[in-house]
Amino acid sequence: MISVQGLTAKYGDRVVLHGLDFHVGKSELVGLLGPNGSGKTTLLLCLSKVVPFHADEATVSGRELSAYSARELALVEASVPQRLEISFSFRCIEVVLMGRYPHQREFGSDSDEDLARAMEAMRLTDTLDLAQRRINEISGGEAQRVVIARALAQEAELLLLDEATANLDVAHKMQMFDLFSEKNNQGATFLCAMHDLNLAALYCQRLIFLKNGRISVDGPTMETFTEENLSEIYETEVRIVPHPDTGVPQAMFVPSAERQAHSALRRDGRDVVKRRVD
Repeated sequence: MISVQGLTAKYGDRVVLHGLDFHVGKSELVGLLGPNGSGKTTLLLCLSKVVPFHADEATVSGRELSAYSARELALVEASVPQRLEISFSFRCIEVVLMGRYPHQREFGSDSDEDLARAMEAMRLTDTLDLAQRRINEISGGEAQRVVIARALAQEAELLLLDEATANLDVAHKMQMFDLFSEKNNQGATFLCAMHDLNLAALYCQRLIFLKNGRISVDGPTMETFTEENLSEIYETEVRIVPHPDTGVPQAMFVPSAERQAHSALRRDGRDVVKRRVD
């Protein structure tokens, strides 16, 4: 679905992504993880043709990314941005219907089918009751679910999600990822930039970790979600425990006081051994 070799991106003279090589297969649900500033958002913007980049190869659905027009690309991929940027006071149903534009003729109006697809997307995201409300008069979490509905209404085979559920409460986070998982089982491909490591481990089949603009780790969740990898990538001590219901690995971060106490205990233990040897 996505094939990238040697992808490099800059902001001015500052290199943000350094020669990335990776592949996302059709119908995969992949988590894109890493610390702040590691390049996750920039990578998604490159794949959306928003940020210019250089690559030896960058294809989506078997076609060079550079060959797509904006409308053609919108038929293949849909994006949920990290921040909502809608300048006008549109009704929420109008926002969701924006996802239908690549399916319409130029200057065409919304058809009955467009409206039906939009309403179904709003039903799936639990936003039907917001349809007639203004996007700037609802909460941030509600607005984010409306934007997710817009992406679903687009009916693209690839969805690029940039912290798509960051503003949602726990119940709606789980609801949205249950929905993404269902769509994935129906054939949709997902590349999801995320900071919620445990949510990623619960739902993503594969994880790609970025650090300093480079791929640090890439592989199946059960193999990559380890104490060693997470501690090194995030530069903090991590413990991994299995989820009590699914057995999927979950991360527990160790507070500074506990790390210091543990280090002191280890030092004391070494001193006792040393005194006994002496």
